[in-house]
Amino acid sequence: MSFGTIFFIVLAAIVLFQLRNVLGRRTGNERPPFDPYTRTEARREEAASNGNVVTLPNRRAEEGDAVPARILYEKIDKMATPGSPLNAELRKMRDIDPEFDPAEFLDGAKIAYEMIVNGFADGDRRVLKGLLSADVYADFEKAITEREAAGHKMNSSFVGIGDAKIVGAEMKERDAHITVRFVSQLISATVGADGEVIDGDPESVAEVRDVWTFARDIRSRDPNWKLVGTESDEV
Repeated sequence: MSFGTIFFIVLAAIVLFQLRNVLGRRTGNERPPFDPYTRTEARREEAASNGNVVTLPNRRAEEGDAVPARILYEKIDKMATPGSPLNAELRKMRDIDPEFDPAEFLDGAKIAYEMIVNGFADGDRRVLKGLLSADVYADFEKAITEREAAGHKMNSSFVGIGDAKIVGAEMKERDAHITVRFVSQLISATVGADGEVIDGDPESVAEVRDVWTFARDIRSRDPNWKLVGTESDEV
């Protein structure tokens, strides 16, 4: 062999040796790939006090990772008074879905509320169908159909949400249900074919109070919540 060939053989051997040292060898004890969608199936017992520790969900038990309950449930405790029934139900949701954040849920609920209110006023069935459960959609669609058949039109302007607060939560088998009280401001009026005002006031801002319940399969990979119940919150 020529000197050049020998040189490249030696160089290749050195490179392979260095790669072996850097990358290591498989021993059969490597950790499995991290699955971000893994969900803990068993509910953990609620911590009796801030001094208790709770094993982090979705982590290998042998790693011995644990954090104080006050840290694990910090986001829950900011939203609901510790020890209250609401706090207990939200903690159950956090145990099942480690990514659950009630503040983020509430932000999403506000966006959904505005989209649903505007979608109903505009008769936008496509938007509503993606945000409502089958039963609630059927009620909304019926009201829109009756309005159209009568030749009526809803003129609505969404001013904003003055307040939104989680007032209830409950686990029902796999489904998490969260109830939110909304206080919003709207300019809304229903007009007839010739423009006469049938209901509402097209000139003034009205305060509207609603209590809506959203739900989702909390173990599902689908992160979307749907409106499953509505009622007015009369003062």
